[in-house]
Amino acid sequence: QVQLVESGGGLVQAGDSLRLSCAASGDTRCISAMGWYRQAPGKEREPVAGITSGGSTNYTDSAKGRFTISRDNAKNTLSLQMNSLKPEDTAVYYCNALTWDIPTMCGRGYDYWGQGTQVTVSS
Repeated sequence: QVQLVESGGGLVQAGDSLRLSCAASGDTRCISAMGWYRQAPGKEREPVAGITSGGSTNYTDSAKGRFTISRDNAKNTLSLQMNSLKPEDTAVYYCNALTWDIPTMCGRGYDYWGQGTQVTVSS
């Protein structure tokens, strides 16, 4: 089992910055890729940024150039630096972690989620 807890959300003005954090606990040795997703009211949950165990990153188009995802494997933490925030970024942001599909070590691969942290950007 893996537990994920997000923090760092809040109310900011357009153009401001926020840094979200995700603390992983439990069987963290089994975590492979991690990422951030978000869900606005009435909308589907969408991926924002992802990062592999080796540090390769990818971003949704709306986040490119503004957001930076990073991870500290030793501390089992994931971060999302969000700059130049826009009202369209308003959503609940969720931390996600994938586990290795290695039965002898970590069992079947699984997708874990945190409880979410609210980000509200006012115009």
